[in-house]
This record gives sequence, structure tokens and C-alpha cells, in this order.
Amino acid sequence: MDRIDQSTESANGNGHIFSSLPASLLDSVPKLDKLAAGHIRHFHNLASQPDGEWAHMGTQEPAQEWLDAYRYQLATMAYAAGAAHYHHLPALRSVFKTLIRSLISKMLRREVWGYWYLASQSGKFVDPDITELRKPWADPIRRENIMYSGHLLLIVSLYAMLFDDHEFENEDSVVFNWNPIFYGMGPEKFSYTRKSLQQSIVDEMERNGWMGVCCEPNSIFVVCNQFPLIAMRYNDSTYGSHLVGEILAKYQAAWKAKGMFASNGLMMDWYRPKQDDMVLPKSIGFTAWAGAFMNSWNSSQVRSAYPTQALGFLSPSEPGYYNLNPPPVALTIRNLVATEGADPKDRITIEKARNIVAAQPKGPSPPFGQPTFGYVVQWLSEMGDKEPLNGLFNHADEYMNPTWEKGGLYYPRNDTASDSDGNWTHVDPFTGNAAIGYARLNVSDGQKRMWDAPWKAQDIAARPCISDIDLNSGVDFLRGTWIDELAAFVLTLKAWREDIIWQVHSTHINKD
Repeated sequence: MDRIDQSTESANGNGHIFSSLPASLLDSVPKLDKLAAGHIRHFHNLASQPDGEWAHMGTQEPAQEWLDAYRYQLATMAYAAGAAHYHHLPALRSVFKTLIRSLISKMLRREVWGYWYLASQSGKFVDPDITELRKPWADPIRRENIMYSGHLLLIVSLYAMLFDDHEFENEDSVVFNWNPIFYGMGPEKFSYTRKSLQQSIVDEMERNGWMGVCCEPNSIFVVCNQFPLIAMRYNDSTYGSHLVGEILAKYQAAWKAKGMFASNGLMMDWYRPKQDDMVLPKSIGFTAWAGAFMNSWNSSQVRSAYPTQALGFLSPSEPGYYNLNPPPVALTIRNLVATEGADPKDRITIEKARNIVAAQPKGPSPPFGQPTFGYVVQWLSEMGDKEPLNGLFNHADEYMNPTWEKGGLYYPRNDTASDSDGNWTHVDPFTGNAAIGYARLNVSDGQKRMWDAPWKAQDIAARPCISDIDLNSGVDFLRGTWIDELAAFVLTLKAWREDIIWQVHSTHINKD
């Protein structure tokens, strides 16, 4: 149902357009489609679960250590919701504020960050020279662990930027309660604010010579440090500081000295400070994920590297469809292009690469499947490369079992890598719950646009908005925009279930 009204009263319910407004008005305001709205409702469904319930979010690895852990799912849902609000539905303030606040609450649950007590001990995988485990600590912010703290900083900073709400500047606003029942010396409380959380991260960056903050011990990933950098940009804009420019200069100089890119054009997987060496990339995953967010501040380099980096990993499969090639096949395609001048998109090249890989002995594999599909669609959405992006969406809808539940759209977990025809079928919870939704809701240069023009308090105050309504109302929001030059509010609502009865007269349009 389309509502166009300049008052705080509801329209008459007939999709009426006032005669003073152009008849083409609705055509000028793009509407979210059913799939995009379904992703937002799925985020709401997951965020609304009772504490301790994690339906559909169970991970491949049991201790929240892997790349599909709760923290990555929750953070990506928050970024997707933020992108939807900023780029598509800027007048629906209460809808997205409620959703993102719920996701922050989930991020502060011990199930999300409690893995750090054991991970803080380090181990042979991340530090092959270690001879004795470190003494563990529970505080997930104090040292390292940017794979959690960086995401948390960005979500609370995004919240302040989008809604001009400074809840997380208050004392005891970011609290971690470490309170296991049967071990430990009693409950511990670790308390931060947005400001002290950011300062802890800056201190760690400095400690590591501005290469960034470690995720796991002794492991500095390029991608995981993009999120706090974006957060600092938002906070500079929100609070009038001037931090991110200084830090970026040091960060870029540090990586220039070490070398961020491997000889094949992909970004290094991670840097090991103790060994002073790099772990070479074996897949497109971390490069794609980093590019999706580094484009915010380093767009020229990200875009110039994109064609070379994507080569071999993405292939058209049938009209309108793209397939994601597993790393051994993709790397073989790249080699055939380099040595034989093969066409990377030709089916003959792809089949030849598959046959070469099949004839070789299998090497060691990661302990669990990487969320590569999710990383890649996020990257393509930021690059605005519509043909492969839409091709992968079509592939997901054909081979990855799109599922609707309570009006929400997700792709359920499937641990099988591919079918007998080589079609990618692996779905992890990060990809199925969050990343595909993010890619559908983001726009070309979406992160860059938000970096270049964060919302300021005066912008938010001047923009009419909907308040006192959220996704619990039983409707999806397809349009929500104020058109200043026409003094027109465009709001399109749709009940996600036919038997839902809803009323719009309880909604308030704030114009002051």
C-alpha cells in the first residue's frame, strides 16, 4: 500500500496521490523488492529471539572461533540494516534504530564474545614458535581480538551516526559480564564506552607499528581492521575529532613497507608480527571481504585491482547465472590464462581446469568451509558489477535453497561444497543469514558514499521521519523517503502475511 501524505494523519488507504504532486512521484522513488524486504525481516526475526536462542545461526565450528561465528553474522546484519536505512529508507528512523539496537544487545551476549578466554592463550596454528600457552583473559576488548572489538566499535558508531543517539558515550554503556558458574574466581565486569573502546583499538594499532590490531594472537588481518577504520571516520564526523586521517597515513605507510599484495594480485591473508612474515592468499575470500569495505576510503586502489583479483573465481554458467569456482579450480584457470592465453569465461577453460584439479592429489584443506560466497557478493555489490552480482543471486536462488520463514528470507546451511555438475552449493550461516542480504541491500559504492557523507546531527534533525513503529508491527517497509522539494512523504507498506491486520494511524511523522 502506498501512502503519500504531508500530515501526521494516515492517507485514505486507496493509494491516492494528492493532485498537487506529480503522478510519476512513486516511479521516482525506487521500492525495495520482496527479496530485499525479506532479508530485513529475517534480520528482525533473528534479533528478536529470546536471549540464548540462536535459531538458524549455529556455526560449523562449536566454539565461535570460525568465520561464520555469531559476531560476524550479527555485525553484517547491522551493516546491511544501516545500508538499507542510509541508501533506501532514510525516513524510517525508528524501524532501523530498533533493529540495530537489538543487534547490539546480541553482540554483548557472552555467547558471542566468550570464546576469547580460550583463544587468548594462543597456539601453534597462529604462532608456530610458541612453547607455552599464555595466561588467558576474558576481557574481549583489552588486547587483540579486533575480529570482535572492531565490529562492535563500528556498530555502535554507526548507531550514533545514523540516529544521533549517544547512548554508548555513557559510563557502563558497553558492558561485558564474565560470569561462568562452575569455574573462575567469581564474576567479572569489563566496562567501556564508545570512546574507551575506540582508544583501546588505537593503542593496539600503535603497539603493532600501525599495521593494525591482531585478530587471533599474532595474526593481523587486513580485512578485520577495515571496520574500526570506518568507525573512526564516523566518529570524527559525529564528534568533531580528526583521528582517522592521521591513523590512515600511518596504516598505509606500514603496509607499504611490508607489502599488502601478493604476486598474484590478491591481498595477503594475514601478517604475523612475531615471525615478521605474511601468510600468502590461497583464495579470493579475504581479498573480496576486505575490498567490500576498504572501498570506503581507498576506492581507487580497490577498483583498479578488482578485475585482476576476480579473474578465474567467477564464471558465467548459463544465461543470467554465474558460478563461484573453488580456489584450486580458480587458480588453475588463472594459470591457463597466463600460460596459454585461455579465455577465463569459456566453458572449455573451466572444464579443463576442473580436470587438471581432479587429476592432482588433494592438498590440506581448511578445517571448515570459508564463507567465500558471502564475501564475494558483498564485494560485487560495492563494486556495482551487476552482471556477476545478479548472476550469483540467481545462482543462490537456484542452488542454495532460498527459504521463507515468518516473512523472512534466508539460505539455510549446507556443508556440501558443490553438486555433481560443479555448481557451488555450500552455504554457511554468515552467507545465508547475513551476507547475501547485505549484498542485496547495499548499492554501488555504498560504503564509500557513507564514508564520504556521514549523516550529521543537523541533517537528521531536519529530516522528517517515521517514529513509534518497528518491524514488530507486522508490515514490511518498501519505501520511506521525504522529498524536500515537494514537501512530500513517500511511505509504502506491505503486510508480510495476508491475515495480519495493521493500522497506520498510530504512526507519527516527525517534522520538527
